[in-house]
Amino acid sequence: MSNLTFKAMMFARDKHKDQKRKYTNEPYFVHLAEVAALVETVSYNRALGASSEVVIAASWCHDTIEDQNVTFEELEDLLGERAATGVLLLSDLEKGNRATRKQLARERLRAAPAWVQTIKVADLYSNTPSIVAHDPEFAKVYVSEACAYLDVLTLADTRLRDLLAKSLKDYV
Repeated sequence: MSNLTFKAMMFARDKHKDQKRKYTNEPYFVHLAEVAALVETVSYNRALGASSEVVIAASWCHDTIEDQNVTFEELEDLLGERAATGVLLLSDLEKGNRATRKQLARERLRAAPAWVQTIKVADLYSNTPSIVAHDPEFAKVYVSEACAYLDVLTLADTRLRDLLAKSLKDYV
C-alpha cells in the first residue's frame, strides 16, 4: 500500500470513527474498505485515467465530504488535487427532493471520468445487499435508482458494471 493510500485509509478511518452503517450497525469503515478493495481489483487498468494510488485514495475517502463535512481544501492538502476532485465528484451535495437530487447526481456523474464512475459503481455494489436485506420497501426505490445510475456510468470499469448489473437483476 502506498503512502497516499495509507494516509487516505487512516484519514477516512478517523473521520468516520463514530459512524455506523445503517441497518447492520457495523463500523462505517467496513463499507469504505469494501469499496476500496473492489476498486483496487480493477484500478491497474490505465483506461480508468488516473493512477491506482489516486483511485484507491479517493475510494477510501469517497464519503468524507458528504458525510463528515470535510472540505475539498482539507482533502486537497492531504491527497492532492486529483483525488480530492474525485471525492468531490462522488459527493451528493445537490438540493431538492429525492428525485431532483438523484437526477442532478446522475448528471454530475455522467460527466465524471472513468475512475470516478468506477468508484461509484463499487459504492452502489457495496450498499445494495444490506439495503435489500434490511429494508425491502426502500430497496425498491434504491434498486431502481441504482439501475438509473448504471445507464450513465458508462465509462466505469466494465467488469464492476457487469457485477453490479447482475446483482441488481437478482433483486428486481
